[in-house]
Amino acid sequence: MHSDVATLRRASIWHEASRIVGEEGFRAFWKGNLVTIAHRLPYSSVSFYAYERYKNLVQLIPGLESQSENVSADLLVRFMCGGLAGITAATVTYPLDLVRTRLAAQTNVTYYRGIWHALRTISREEGLLGLYKGLGATLLGVGPSIAISFSVYETLRSSWQLQRPDHSTVLVSLACGSLSGIASSTATFPIDLLRRRMQLEGAAGRARVYKTGVFGAFKHIIRTEGVRGLYRGILPEYYKVVPSVGIVFMTYETMKKVLSDIPASDNYK
Repeated sequence: MHSDVATLRRASIWHEASRIVGEEGFRAFWKGNLVTIAHRLPYSSVSFYAYERYKNLVQLIPGLESQSENVSADLLVRFMCGGLAGITAATVTYPLDLVRTRLAAQTNVTYYRGIWHALRTISREEGLLGLYKGLGATLLGVGPSIAISFSVYETLRSSWQLQRPDHSTVLVSLACGSLSGIASSTATFPIDLLRRRMQLEGAAGRARVYKTGVFGAFKHIIRTEGVRGLYRGILPEYYKVVPSVGIVFMTYETMKKVLSDIPASDNYK
């Protein structure tokens, strides 16, 4: 593990990109992409659906149903519902998230041959609870991350549309979504880093390193890599987050508009 840390210290985006191409070929950049899609589809669907449902439920609470003029209360509702939506979606789809991380981490030796093989192998070698290894660290990060993402996005979008109502809804959603992604990633990146490392423990027979829980693992990283180790790899994270989160919110708003314009069938009136 310490040798891995030393390697990480010397790494850079271009160095790692060159290494991946040299060792595994250009297609390795899309390693695990199928399971990523299989994970993101239900994860995003559950996140947005749960967020809207939680908002409806929270607004039934006496005192919160008429707070649309109160910016602080509105922000609190968005933050709380976003966090609950993130926790719900992460819990439901976590085994796929674990498999995605392990498939992407394979290099020259192929230990998991696909999604179903990985699920079966992990269940057999680590037990059913092995499919939820690192869930605590994930929920610790996903709750605040989605809470920040939704609250920042909706607050920015509402303010933008209030001041410039003639601007394109698509571009506003794309810009606000990208900014919300930067905000949430910056705030929760150390927890996400820990999540990925804990998910890789036990993979392909690897020994456990983080044996003292989430907070013990944080101490281990700081002791062996320094405080900067908690933000190792954040620049590539920004490269991914800025377009991806912006596109997700833009697609969500576009689909909402498209579906709302479809006339209701007589069967459902």
